[in-house]
Amino acid sequence: MTRFDETKASSRPPKEGRKRRINEGDGVTQIALPFVYRPRFGRSDFVAAPSNAAARAWVLDAEAPYRWPEGRMALWGEGGTGKTHLLSIWAGRYGAPVMAGERLNERDVAALFSQGGFKAVALDNADRVPSEHDLLHLINLVREHRVFLLMAGRLPPARWPAMLPDLASRLRATSSVPLGQAEEDLLHRLLLRLLAERQIVVAPQVTEWLLRRLPRRASAVRDCVSALDQAAMASGGKVTRVLAASVLEGLFARDGEP
Repeated sequence: MTRFDETKASSRPPKEGRKRRINEGDGVTQIALPFVYRPRFGRSDFVAAPSNAAARAWVLDAEAPYRWPEGRMALWGEGGTGKTHLLSIWAGRYGAPVMAGERLNERDVAALFSQGGFKAVALDNADRVPSEHDLLHLINLVREHRVFLLMAGRLPPARWPAMLPDLASRLRATSSVPLGQAEEDLLHRLLLRLLAERQIVVAPQVTEWLLRRLPRRASAVRDCVSALDQAAMASGGKVTRVLAASVLEGLFARDGEP
């Protein structure tokens, strides 16, 4: 669990030096070093589009949390639509601790609220919390301490698994806003931004070639750029159309797409 600082996140410079050379006898071999990619979650990095306009209005407007019923809101949509990014921007604005749903537990939640000093809490992957009791405990503490809670998941909260009647009731009472399928313009700008974040230089004609063939999902663009990064480091060369075609073939084979 962390307190998210939007300023630090958006100003972090890209990590330089994707490769280094080592000597092997009389020759020189170029090898790829592991490169830990850290996405930038500053507000200026968010790609605004009609598909996320409603979510931006309900989250980024300064007065929006005061209009949330019971001070709770949930973002939902498929992977890659910007839920984590938007949640992180919001957390940076309010100095909110950011918790990962997969690791949420009652002990950490109790320790967080015993420390206090915050007026908002963010929970990513809220639909993946292992224990329903722990999620219910968090929601109850948020209401008791009168702090805002922003959650993110792939489905609206009313469809999250909940066998506990109290939790099911609270989830049904939680307002939610979707982030929809990405438009063509958003996919284009997202591809360019992700390539720039990873310092990958791609010729415009290759970029356009990729966009015509990628599935129309933001998650597919994200996966493609990650795979391109790995392939370019492994080959030690430029991202050509041949390399891009090889990457796409691998992604389609993995996902079972034609």
